[in-house]
Amino acid sequence: MAIPIGAISAVVAYALLWLIAVITNLAFYQHFSSAPATPHGNHLGAWVVLVPVIGALIIGLMARFGSDKIRGHGIPEALEAILLGRSRIQPKVAILKPLSSAISIGTGGPFGAEGPIIMTGGALGSIFAQQFHLSGAERKTLLVAGAAAGMSAIFATPVAAILLAVELMLFEWKPRSLIPVAVASVFAFVLRGPLLGAGPIFPVAAHAPLSGPQLAIAAALGILTGFGSGLLTTVVYACEDLFSKLPVHWMWWPAIGAVFVGIGGLIEPRVLGVGYDTIHGLLRGEIAGPIVIGLLVAKGLVWSVSLGSGTSGGVLAPLLIIGGALGALAGSWIPSGDPGLWATIAMAAMMGGTMRAPLTAVVFAAELTRDFNLFPALLIASVAALGVTVLLMRRSILTEKLARRGHHIICEYSVDPFELARVRDVMDKEVPTVPSTMKVSELSDKIARGDPALTRRQGTLLVDGENRLAGIITRRDILRALRQAPDITAAQAGTADLVVTFPNESLHAALTKMLDRDVGRLPVVERGDPTRVVGYLGRAAILSARMRLHEEETIRERG
Repeated sequence: MAIPIGAISAVVAYALLWLIAVITNLAFYQHFSSAPATPHGNHLGAWVVLVPVIGALIIGLMARFGSDKIRGHGIPEALEAILLGRSRIQPKVAILKPLSSAISIGTGGPFGAEGPIIMTGGALGSIFAQQFHLSGAERKTLLVAGAAAGMSAIFATPVAAILLAVELMLFEWKPRSLIPVAVASVFAFVLRGPLLGAGPIFPVAAHAPLSGPQLAIAAALGILTGFGSGLLTTVVYACEDLFSKLPVHWMWWPAIGAVFVGIGGLIEPRVLGVGYDTIHGLLRGEIAGPIVIGLLVAKGLVWSVSLGSGTSGGVLAPLLIIGGALGALAGSWIPSGDPGLWATIAMAAMMGGTMRAPLTAVVFAAELTRDFNLFPALLIASVAALGVTVLLMRRSILTEKLARRGHHIICEYSVDPFELARVRDVMDKEVPTVPSTMKVSELSDKIARGDPALTRRQGTLLVDGENRLAGIITRRDILRALRQAPDITAAQAGTADLVVTFPNESLHAALTKMLDRDVGRLPVVERGDPTRVVGYLGRAAILSARMRLHEEETIRERG
């Protein structure tokens, strides 16, 4: 299933870039052409301010009367569908999202195509999966496979696309999801050659391996970029807060934000559009001096205002431009290396810190440029930027949007304490048991008198004359029997169809049994003799495993 999803996503990536080129040529040069074009070469003069506004008005109408899911940059919406929507995305989103993004970028919106194609590829993967009888986890895998395939097709970065899926979207590291995502990403990369041309898309002359002092400079640049990332995220959501206070419907917000885009494009034309040529110029060290300052400030402000207005577009390309401009600016004062070198390093740091995906950023920068000698410097800078942003902000630019909708998400992996702990580690060895022949009324009286062996557990195990497991009776069973027939035995009121667990079984396996049978407690028996009771496992015991993990995280003590 991942193979056709990879193929579909590659075709959609091609169609999206084609559509962006057509709309750019129509909007800024008034002729129909699919040849790559950039807005900053236009001759519209002051009329250029109107072009983004017209595009934003169309997007506002599409969001109002089509689907509000097309608003934003795509990745938070994909995360929301994965975690809260059982990986189901509506078909109209797969149509409206790329169309709205193409209109936004083609009319000068300061965005990239990667966010929309990630959302669109994910939507196509979800729609494909919904045609079959699949579980929510399987739909999630195919949704993420489509998203990774779309990114791989756009940027010719198959490994970075897989890492993006792992760091941000899968919320697990398992072969069941990693393998299909990898298959889809690589298949889309293979198809990219005949559709869009082979990579890399930003080739540069390889740099020599960096020295120790240069790596230290890379760390310092990463720290600086981390503060820049925090400031950028703050400005984006400050703009969103300002728009939310406007006394007009949100449908008009993109048009209001587009006025600032048009003015910014009039002052610095390079802020308009996706800006791939600007990224390449920064990487090659061709953009330097005062121009870099104007690009850094204008792109950061225009992008923040536009994204805060709720229009459609991606975050990755703008982050590369802003990070690259910051690196090129810093490179003019760094005594070693060239501006292109430090622009590359700052790009990775800006992406890694802002999106909280440092490994993706490192591999992404290397795959974009094929400058693999920079791996150590890219890693150092990205991790340094990440360290700053996690101290400055509780959430990333991606998860903050979801938090504002009431969904607090942490994209962090850790060992599941339920997989690590065994039943024997937490089970109650003082097993509450009564003879199976005891009358329900008698058992009820013992509980009412406060028998400690029976009152502290919701369930009571039933044993026969040889003290062998015969069944279980719960408080609910007792209450039901007291209303209907209080003189029946505990065996008649309880159940003999038991689900059991074993001392050496993982808590995860035991918990799965509880969920499958909708029960809250399990007898613990010897694996070789399922009638010999050795313990009792309830919900409270399972939660104690989580408490142990909490203690390891919070309690400090001498070894």
